[in-house]
Amino acid sequence: MSKLTDRTIKAIKTDGRYGDGRGLWFIRRGGSTTWALRWMRAGKAREMSFGPYPEIGLAEARQAALDARRLILAGADPIEARKASRGADGRTFEATALEYIEAHKAGWRNAKHGAQWQATLAAYAFPLIGPKPVQAIGTDDVLAILKPLWQAKPETATRLRGRIESVLDYAKSRGWRSGENPAAWRGHLDNLLPARSKVAAVVHHAAVPWRELPSLYERIATSSSISSQCLAFAILTASRSGEARGARWNEIDPAARTWTIPGSRMKAGNPHRVPLSAAAVAILHAMQPHQRAADGVVFPGGVVGKPMSDVALNKALAAAGGDAFTVHGMRSTFRDWAAEATGTPREIAEAALAHTNKDKVEAAYLRGDHFDRRRVLMDAWAAHCQRVPSANVVPIGQVRA
Repeated sequence: MSKLTDRTIKAIKTDGRYGDGRGLWFIRRGGSTTWALRWMRAGKAREMSFGPYPEIGLAEARQAALDARRLILAGADPIEARKASRGADGRTFEATALEYIEAHKAGWRNAKHGAQWQATLAAYAFPLIGPKPVQAIGTDDVLAILKPLWQAKPETATRLRGRIESVLDYAKSRGWRSGENPAAWRGHLDNLLPARSKVAAVVHHAAVPWRELPSLYERIATSSSISSQCLAFAILTASRSGEARGARWNEIDPAARTWTIPGSRMKAGNPHRVPLSAAAVAILHAMQPHQRAADGVVFPGGVVGKPMSDVALNKALAAAGGDAFTVHGMRSTFRDWAAEATGTPREIAEAALAHTNKDKVEAAYLRGDHFDRRRVLMDAWAAHCQRVPSANVVPIGQVRA
């Protein structure tokens, strides 16, 4: 319980230590005064001064003591934290985070990734700990940020936690903080927060059953809008929305019927060759009147030189009667069709989707991209989308490398 008041402090004329409670002391010695917090660490007494009275008032001293006790509970030493803070010129979490982003952005796939980093931290972390010295951040600070999001937005919270951890690790490497990382998951936050898999089920992108796709594809392909043609192209190539929307003419080799997507536009960061079916090539021919430059986008949006938005494809899908499904779910439809209707080997179907092989040993032996076998697969997929009789489709199981 707090014991001191401004009146009792002003009345103190005798040297000595006067306790306010919870380790906070008002000390008068030889006519000078100071506030100090006293606590035990590893069996030894530690004492930290906050400054003289009345320059440091009673309320301010109590707040400083509270901040120090929070650091102690988080396993940090408030004296060392203050030293580190002064050594870093009072460097704040926000300043450290922005410096981390600047230092690492050259190694990220694209500028969008850095923008997402900064936006996430600005939305959830900076309002609470942005102005705080990076050394002073403890477990309670991290939990105050994550708890409101952990169940409502588990994916966002997981990414945010990792980003805070990276920033604090960066600060420690620069000598701006010491001690354990309060945002670390294993052995720390995993004891305080439920695992992500326990708080929210994984929500899969709604996919069209592969047997029902041809009728939906027909409605999409017969539309003359650029967004519908882009959606049809994405379906035929089993590509991601961003990859199809960002397709450029200099990535297309019409003679070889090949679309080569540069690594900068791929999720895994590796270039990806896509064999183009006759139906996909026909869409490209239909888009040629819209070509403005050799390196221009194939499916232009409302702004010259810029691809259309993701929303445009969603609207095209809804206009065709597919509002119960998602554009990304078309890749799942392709994967189900490849497995159930063709017996395609897993590695071929996964390569068609540009999925990274997580088995490092297997990946070391399977270094090719199975391009020729994927061409047969994509021709068969186009035939399915267009309702071509199955007798005209080469069984995938008969294809050999």
